[in-house]
Amino acid sequence: MRKLFPPLAVVFAALLWSLDGLLRQELYSVSSLLIVTLEHAMGALLFLPFLFAEKKKIKQLNQTGWVSIAWISICGGILGTFFYTKALSYINYIDLSVVVLIQKLQPLFAISLAALILKEKLSSRFIILAVIAMLGGYLVTFGTTTYSDWDDKTLIAALLALLAAFCWGSSTVLGKHALNKLPLTVVTALRLVLTAVGSFVIFGVTESNIAFELTSHQWKILIIIVFSTGALALFIYYYGLKYLPASHATIYELAWPLSAVFLDWFVHGQIFTPTQFFGAIILMASMFTLSRTGKNG
Repeated sequence: MRKLFPPLAVVFAALLWSLDGLLRQELYSVSSLLIVTLEHAMGALLFLPFLFAEKKKIKQLNQTGWVSIAWISICGGILGTFFYTKALSYINYIDLSVVVLIQKLQPLFAISLAALILKEKLSSRFIILAVIAMLGGYLVTFGTTTYSDWDDKTLIAALLALLAAFCWGSSTVLGKHALNKLPLTVVTALRLVLTAVGSFVIFGVTESNIAFELTSHQWKILIIIVFSTGALALFIYYYGLKYLPASHATIYELAWPLSAVFLDWFVHGQIFTPTQFFGAIILMASMFTLSRTGKNG
């Protein structure tokens, strides 16, 4: 039973992230960089005590460890979240499900980099399951929609989503590298603190003329994000990632598009097509099969 906890943690974090899209759409009128700065600053305050408690371990971190922390903070925290939030700002032009394109290509980046950087061995069984899972994720999100059905706004959002896919896919791998060297509480704390500081500096340089004003509703949404889909989900995800190969964790994250499309159906009345139902079945079946395999698939 204990073997199921890490996969379930990643899946649960992915379910929370599917809610994230709906929450961030409430902030479409706010600067994407400001949102990134504020949510990570509030999350950093929650985990700051862990940095003081583990000062000795942090001081022992070598250069490659700091590179991993810096990468997940800048690419995963600042750039990935910025591109994703910016893509969601096109809510008036596209469906939520289009933005979730990031989850179809993120595994490609993560699996490739896990093999190159972490030297994770990928069995033929795992590769087959990964391809099936990504196919299911694609069908769930897009159904029979084709590239020719997209307009300019959709293409811009998709490009932003692809950039987020690389940032988060690579951060899965470097996050695993960092978790091999530090406790997950410390990795979470460092990730949040460095992202908050970095995004604050960038915001101050590039968007200093933007008014720092949010409505009470927008502050409420930000607080909800921190305690659900933000810092909390990140901590839960890192727990799962610590005990899983990075290549496996990124497949379990495909629960995100599945749940996101269900939410789109429930909230916006977007009804599943037979193709989407078929995609959901093969996606869930492939993830379930993967969860019962050994470490290397």
